[in-house]
Amino acid sequence: MVPSNIGYSLHEAFRHFRRNWSTVLGAIVTIFLSLFVIGMFVLGSVMVGNLVGNVEDRVTIQAFLSDNADKTAITALQKKVDGWKYVESVTYKSKEQALEQYKKTMSNRNAADAVAALDGTNPIPASLVIKLKNPQNVEKVAARLIKDPDFAKVADNSSKPSASVQYGRETVERLFSVTYYLRIAAIVLVALLAFIAFVFINNTIRLAISARRREIAIMRLVGASNGFIRGPFMMEGLLEALIGSVLAVIALHAGLSVVMPKLQTSLKFLSFNLPTNVLVTTYAGLIVIGMLLGMFGSMIAMRRYLKV
Repeated sequence: MVPSNIGYSLHEAFRHFRRNWSTVLGAIVTIFLSLFVIGMFVLGSVMVGNLVGNVEDRVTIQAFLSDNADKTAITALQKKVDGWKYVESVTYKSKEQALEQYKKTMSNRNAADAVAALDGTNPIPASLVIKLKNPQNVEKVAARLIKDPDFAKVADNSSKPSASVQYGRETVERLFSVTYYLRIAAIVLVALLAFIAFVFINNTIRLAISARRREIAIMRLVGASNGFIRGPFMMEGLLEALIGSVLAVIALHAGLSVVMPKLQTSLKFLSFNLPTNVLVTTYAGLIVIGMLLGMFGSMIAMRRYLKV
């Protein structure tokens, strides 16, 4: 409900700020801390989600090919698989490329000695590396590939095509299970934090209103409407929430400016970048949520004082 007299509501809200600055400060601090925790958790969830997404994006299917496989048949299979529903791209990796990748991956594990012991032979087969549009569909694509007769003709193990398809099934299943529960937990905790913030804000405003119950009673006795009485309190809750939410945004941004570079320097192999649109949306969301909590918290807190 919009205050019936905005000018009067603003005047009364600021007058109460001056006269009861300790109560007002308590409300602002409550709103600030509540929204700061919510914002910190939301941004943390986005960061974890991005990291999880980066790990999921690395989920690929490797289809190992026979050294004697016909090049034309391999090309035809590559083109065929590339046209499947869930497949984003299919890349051919030669034996030489696979060996070079092995050397880089095992650079700290005596790869040079292992390669030297091969005496010029390369036991690593060529493969088709299949990247998916949605990593969640990895098992569907792998199962379809194993059953494909064209793949059986060029597979490294033609008698058992499933042995020539690798995607780390158990690891992938654990990864998707963990990421699913992480996302559910993030939604539940954000909702819980928002509810706790609402309860704190409502109780703080309720105390402020309770301290002025005589003033409300007098206004009712002289015939003031509910909208006229409610206006200053709603405006007060709105202003307190606005100040608290802006302070929360400033504190969050300052904290990110300090923490993010240190995290990126310490963990260079991970990306902690938060897109500008995510930051702007989160900050704007915190301010809007704060104002709504303040306004509706005031309305609910006043209901008992405006009953006839």
